[in-house]
Amino acid sequence: MKFGSTLAAAATLVVACAAADLDPIVIKGSKFFYKTNGTEFFMKGIAYQQDYSSNGTISGGTSYTDPLADQAVCARDIPLMAQLQTNTIRVYALDPTKNHDQCMQMLAAAGIYVVADLGEPKNSINRDLPQWNEAIYQRYTAVVDNLAKYTNTLGFFAGNEVTNMANNTEASAFVKAAVRDVKAYIVQKKYRPLGVGYATNDDDQRTELAQYFNCGDPSASIDFWGYNIYSWCGQSSYRESHYQERTQEFSTYNVPVFFAEYGCNTEGAREFDEVAALYGNEMTKVWSGGIVYMYYQEANDYGLVSVGSDEKATKLPDFTVLSSQIAKVTPSGVAMSAYSPTNKPQACPRQNNLWAASEKLPPAPNNAVCSCMVQSLNCTANSDISDDDMQTNFDYLCDPNNGNYCSGILANGSTGVYGAYSMCAPKERIAWAFNAFFMDQTKNNPQNTDPCNFKGAAKKQTAKANGDCRNVVNQAGDAGTGVVTGAPTATGGSSGGSSAATTGAASALIVPGFNAGILQMAAYITVAALIGASMVLL
Repeated sequence: MKFGSTLAAAATLVVACAAADLDPIVIKGSKFFYKTNGTEFFMKGIAYQQDYSSNGTISGGTSYTDPLADQAVCARDIPLMAQLQTNTIRVYALDPTKNHDQCMQMLAAAGIYVVADLGEPKNSINRDLPQWNEAIYQRYTAVVDNLAKYTNTLGFFAGNEVTNMANNTEASAFVKAAVRDVKAYIVQKKYRPLGVGYATNDDDQRTELAQYFNCGDPSASIDFWGYNIYSWCGQSSYRESHYQERTQEFSTYNVPVFFAEYGCNTEGAREFDEVAALYGNEMTKVWSGGIVYMYYQEANDYGLVSVGSDEKATKLPDFTVLSSQIAKVTPSGVAMSAYSPTNKPQACPRQNNLWAASEKLPPAPNNAVCSCMVQSLNCTANSDISDDDMQTNFDYLCDPNNGNYCSGILANGSTGVYGAYSMCAPKERIAWAFNAFFMDQTKNNPQNTDPCNFKGAAKKQTAKANGDCRNVVNQAGDAGTGVVTGAPTATGGSSGGSSAATTGAASALIVPGFNAGILQMAAYITVAALIGASMVLL
């Protein structure tokens, strides 16, 4: 870093706030409250991550800069945030292998809470090729492990704008499964209550999305709802911006709702007139504040602050305007002790041509189940199988015109049909397909004298499945389509651990859906070629 004086300030600030703890934020009904004094909490937030766009793409590709891993940067930026009365930041991708103590302590000392997205560019649920598997689960739970200890961690987003059109609503089933399993993981680890939510964009599926993530089994429904909304542009109003309409729609919602991003800039300089409405009496009955997009100035021109080559931060005009507007508002809420929630969960949306996601969700990732499956196989993948070889064999074995070899590893969020091993890592799933082909050929095609070869990608092994593993394999069945219950205990993520789950390039491998035909296969392969350059993040 080029700013030595900031490093010195950072060291001073860390010492000053080493023991800083914030009163945790808790959820009761559709509102946030400070745990100790019971005062209602309204977010005055800023999105805080450099080189990161709101839909999860990154200007530099699949790498990202962790915004909370550099204490000098935090020491530079946090005082500026405090000038905007910031009490919440949203971060889109953190590195769970890094230490965040210093930045989180500085934020706590400034009275700032953190809402963290769980994904990152190489490891998240892709709207066009959705999966909920070991690799993504390990990533998400590792972020939870890293942040759970801080009292100023407010909660997590399991997805960001994953469904954004009628043709990708199926992906929401996979995100909702992520909500379910991260919530279960927090309970399993005995962490304090931490909310898990979803951030949606303002599109034609807004109603169905809000219903879907709030309906059904409470263990799988969101704890809060973030709304990325940019409808107040220029000289607008509570009514013209559709804020009034949205407020009415969410007046019956039974979990907290807030603007996860706001601040339209399509009509020139931002005046932030919407701040008065958002924190006024009409909206605070329903909304818990919002998060302005965005702290850093980037090519999209949403920045409040510009950082030069000398690493110094300069306030931009938007900063001054927002500061003025925020200073005018004092949202008034209700005391937790006087609040009796009456709203109920939403009914699930019906499936139709605008909404395809099934109420039945993918199975929870469990590396112990996947390990049992691999042990039970007579034909498995070689340990050094390449991603290219896996993709080639997936394309062949999962083409229904070539046989039924992938029933146990496919997942369809529309029909709600999921193979018992559809959540396993790519290498484990291709091993299952190799074995299905091997068993079929051994029984029905004796002319094939080497059905476990696949040009060196597969090998024979002695099948082993005893005790709990035998129960898992029996429950899944020969076709792999059974429901596994009472499975061996799986392991979650950790800040420094590893798992059998494949990450990086392998997470982009395509296992075609149940209804994939030859033309769809070609489309899958085309998309797969693009994923390395542009991943769709949660």
